[in-house]
Amino acid sequence: MDIPIDFDRITRLFATAHKEGRNFLYEYEVYQLLACSGAETPPKNHLLTRGERFSDEQLTALPGEKSVLKIVSPAIIHKTEVGGVRIVEKDANKIRSTVRRMFYEVPEDYAAWIRDQDMAGPYRGLTGKALVTAVARDIKGVLLVQYMPPDSQAFGNELIVGLRHTREFGTILSAGLGGTDTELYAGRFRKGQAIVAASTAMEDGPGFFQLFRQTISYQKLAGLTRGQRRIVTDEQIMECFESFVRIGNFYSRANPGAPFIVEELEINPFAFTDYLMVPLDGLCRFSLPEKPLGQRPVAKIDHLLHPKSIGIIGVSATRKNFGRTILDNILAEGFPKDQVVVFKENMDAIDGVQCLASLSSLAESRISRLDLFVVAVGASQVPDLVEEVIQRDAARSVMLIPGGMGETKDSQERARQVVARIHAAHEQGDGGPVFLGANCMGVISKPGQYDTWFIPDEKLPKVTKKGYHRSALISQSGAFMLHRSHQCPFLSPAYMISMGNQTDLTLGDMVWYFKDCDQVDVIAVYAEGFNDLDGLAFCRAVQGAVLAGKEVVFYKAGRTPEGKAATGSHTASLAGDYMVCESCVSQAGAIVARSFTEFQELMLLAETLSRKTIQGNRLAAVSGAGFEAVGMADSIQSDDFSLELARCEDTTWQAVAQVLESKGLSALVTLSNPLDINPAADDQVHAQICEILAEDPHVDAVILSLDPLSPAMKTLDTTEIAAFDMHEDNSIRHLMADLVRKTSTPIVTVVDGGRLYDPLRDALLAANVPVFQVCDQAVAALALYIQGRLRADAIRSNAGLIT
Repeated sequence: MDIPIDFDRITRLFATAHKEGRNFLYEYEVYQLLACSGAETPPKNHLLTRGERFSDEQLTALPGEKSVLKIVSPAIIHKTEVGGVRIVEKDANKIRSTVRRMFYEVPEDYAAWIRDQDMAGPYRGLTGKALVTAVARDIKGVLLVQYMPPDSQAFGNELIVGLRHTREFGTILSAGLGGTDTELYAGRFRKGQAIVAASTAMEDGPGFFQLFRQTISYQKLAGLTRGQRRIVTDEQIMECFESFVRIGNFYSRANPGAPFIVEELEINPFAFTDYLMVPLDGLCRFSLPEKPLGQRPVAKIDHLLHPKSIGIIGVSATRKNFGRTILDNILAEGFPKDQVVVFKENMDAIDGVQCLASLSSLAESRISRLDLFVVAVGASQVPDLVEEVIQRDAARSVMLIPGGMGETKDSQERARQVVARIHAAHEQGDGGPVFLGANCMGVISKPGQYDTWFIPDEKLPKVTKKGYHRSALISQSGAFMLHRSHQCPFLSPAYMISMGNQTDLTLGDMVWYFKDCDQVDVIAVYAEGFNDLDGLAFCRAVQGAVLAGKEVVFYKAGRTPEGKAATGSHTASLAGDYMVCESCVSQAGAIVARSFTEFQELMLLAETLSRKTIQGNRLAAVSGAGFEAVGMADSIQSDDFSLELARCEDTTWQAVAQVLESKGLSALVTLSNPLDINPAADDQVHAQICEILAEDPHVDAVILSLDPLSPAMKTLDTTEIAAFDMHEDNSIRHLMADLVRKTSTPIVTVVDGGRLYDPLRDALLAANVPVFQVCDQAVAALALYIQGRLRADAIRSNAGLIT
């Protein structure tokens, strides 16, 4: 796309403003920036300053029958509310008188307006005449602007386009319904209808345009609503987005050569006159670039997850403290004792594990350099210990278990010292060790044969089964991961990693490692906040994982103002704007969960269905209970997902009818989707009909409710009645396990009953048959999963990996 952007002239605009002590551009300078960015029609304008005399010719030089007068002040953003925008006839005297009134009336009106708001910024603490004087002093002048009448004043005919630098995701482009009520639209319309957003580093102009096409704004501008005509071309909108993307990427912290950083660039609104995009107002704030941090040696994550040797400090010889429990758990997983060392003075061994007095003794031992060093001492000892590990090059990776490393005000200085020392080490030699934590529960690595969780076996009994799924659970909160693993032992990921405060290694680093890990097909992530620009690194890693054929499930805490405050105190993280986070992560290809329960459900589906074929969102639903059939039909649509009820072929219904007839059920069942097969349907009827539907070419997935309370079903674990016994060869348990094993179509089951039917659920899950307790939850989770899978396929297709 050929867009002539003059970055040299734009940079000079920023440099001039910076030289004047400003970190912002005035509105007339924003129009100059737009003129340098390839925009077609920035309005002609002229700045009128206080006390300057202007001739009639100067005041009436702009084209048109009217003129627009706009107050110019760095503080007055919402000009309309305080009389800062006025349209007058193009008459020299009327322009003069209006300008003079504005110089006096606007400061008074703005002072009254901010008194009614939560006053902040440069005028905090000022009242009365002092406030009005301060506002007047900051007024640069009045901008005389060419009046370009819009084609229509109807709702939806104004467009907002903006760039915003975010701490976590870098530069974000957003666009949608513009005008003075844009915030109202964003809050009132369904998600993605009023405003869309994306990372400029992850989307180009045409790609962002495809997102924008889903909005009400595009529907109105393109004349797709009743009584509306098109007022702008798709090509104009696309070029505008592409220009903003390029400016955002050039003046971004993610660009090491950026001369300035655009913190915010917003045009609100663009109006439309005879197929011209006309900016009617604009603002821009900028800053200076900062020195980037050194790169973390993330390849050493392999030593963290698959260590050949482990050292621990903080182990008690007499009681079960955290360090001792960690040692017990490491050995219980089968890690070789002769490759473990405990650092403790005046001890030769603990539980047969060699003890060394200090890190200085390591060089003379059989393990000269540790792959993994687990630190389970008090937070006050951590800074000196980190210094010693780095100085002695004692370990390739370090796990910092203790809290008190930035979660509270009192511990923030200690955390800053540790972070600064780690970053300094990364800039030297081989980059020094990588650090996990602090304030973390550590790692369970089934392939690495170790467990550093400090939960005693009495509180979290070890699962005796040897198998595990090809998945990784990465959680910023160790407690979240602990509770999920206890509630859902069937998930059983190969790796469980507690990130803690992300003092060094980040969520982005860990997903970057697993995108290339041949032990993992599914990556599940619980996040509370990202380090600077790590949200962008995380999204790039997610996209890399998706392109590698993997599935990523994601949950972000801190979605409300209250939630953000809680995460800030929990793991010393500042949560970012949830809308931006959800947009960027989902566009990268992750499946985004909306609740804790949904997170574990989506992880279950990813673990059990990742190798199944999904070609669309057409659902076949079957139940022996009428309320479930209705409930599943009611659950296929929401603001976040959409399924279609499959239209099966006639031959499919004929085959279903034959099964029903063979069991004497034909008179009791109406052939439709969802299909209510009646409580009299037995195990074979359920399984056979499910298989028939799964083979229909118009069916992309099947949900089968097993109606466990039906007397016709074999669903009980302990019973003397063979007709109820789930261990019988022809029980639904065995039939579904066989069917799921051989079919490529995703099949999800529902067992809606009490704890009596937990053994049936457990047996199905053990056979990799996904099970839900309630049918509407099954529909919602499957819909989100299918939607995520189809989005991932589209990403691979666009990258040329799918033909």
